[in-house]
Amino acid sequence: MSPLARIRATAPPSAVAAGLIAVTVGVTSAAALVFTAARAAGADAREVSSWMLALGVGIAVTCAGLSLRYKAPVVTSWSTPGAALLATSLSGVSMEKAVGAFVFSAVLILVSGLTGWFARIMGRIPVPLVSALLGGVLLEFGTGLFSQMGGSFAIAFPVFVLYLLARRLLPRYAVLIALGGGVVASVLTGGWHLERVRLSLAQPVFTAPEFDWKVLISVGVPLFVVTMASQNLPGVAVLRGSGYEVPVSPILTWTGAVQAVLAPFGAFGINLAAMTAAICTGDGAHPDRQRRYLAAVWAGVFYLCVGLLGATVASLLTAMPHALVLAVAGVGLLATIEASLASALSEPASREAAVVTFLATASGVTLLGIGSAFWGLLAGVLTSVIASVGRRRRAAASAPAPHQVTAASRTPERTSA
Repeated sequence: MSPLARIRATAPPSAVAAGLIAVTVGVTSAAALVFTAARAAGADAREVSSWMLALGVGIAVTCAGLSLRYKAPVVTSWSTPGAALLATSLSGVSMEKAVGAFVFSAVLILVSGLTGWFARIMGRIPVPLVSALLGGVLLEFGTGLFSQMGGSFAIAFPVFVLYLLARRLLPRYAVLIALGGGVVASVLTGGWHLERVRLSLAQPVFTAPEFDWKVLISVGVPLFVVTMASQNLPGVAVLRGSGYEVPVSPILTWTGAVQAVLAPFGAFGINLAAMTAAICTGDGAHPDRQRRYLAAVWAGVFYLCVGLLGATVASLLTAMPHALVLAVAGVGLLATIEASLASALSEPASREAAVVTFLATASGVTLLGIGSAFWGLLAGVLTSVIASVGRRRRAAASAPAPHQVTAASRTPERTSA
């Protein structure tokens, strides 16, 4: 194999672009929460950078390692709902006690993987409900493409049009072409503020964990519940909705173990990605679904860069136009949203439950600190159970009694003369 062919095999442009877009969307949508959570625990600039470094390294290891191991696009990320939870619950908590809660949450995830209870629950959920859950999770990004046309038409519209044209002419590079067009459009409109970018490398800062049972209960347990319900659950839905039957328990085991090791450096949550993972599992990542795992591997590479340049990433986020991120994410997820809705509504018997799951998940409701993905699935399962009970009762009412004697059976048989 020639060097050029080897490069094309390991770094297909579509896979590299999908990995870059997934990381860009993930970082821009949640990095601010990570910084806020770190500040809530009293972190200084060096510790904030250490958090980004630990998260970047942990995600890179799990992204690339698990994807290569299972030859599937297993994309991991930090827990965005977890960061939001920490931003409000770490006030007054020392960094040592916060790290103790991170370790405790990681151990609970590790135990979930080793026991296999989470995988057994996921295995019992009907496929249409999983697909509806995925569609509901991604709806915000799909509508974001068009909502940006109100205030940033000069950026969002070219991205949309270029994507549509490229899908017909060069489908393999559609998202990449849309991204390039969006960058050009945002530069021409003056959307970038590169003067805000500052180059700086992150350095690890070790914090010895301190285990306070009050903090473990008030922070560690909610962090575990939110991560499992709002991140790992829809993350599994993304993989299964895209046709990748990867073993869930080993993945949870590895993410929990990596988080436990890196928690003293600031890795508060490493889990399966949901919205960004769909970018790497769709057609835009690679025309051959058996090769889409390369997009997740490249996402790991880019996450490593994010970790190493933690402080720089923060400044870059403030320089990048938000409309560009939302527009590119929207076109990158169009095919995945289409497929998930088609699968969700494919079976008439489960259509009502799928619609309930989709609407509840897309609502974004948060109860008891748990995101809408969990409540949407719960509402769909409840609808499915009640509907199935009603169908069984109607079937039983219309069926003849088992020992009913018909008129023909009561007529005595005539004997021949």
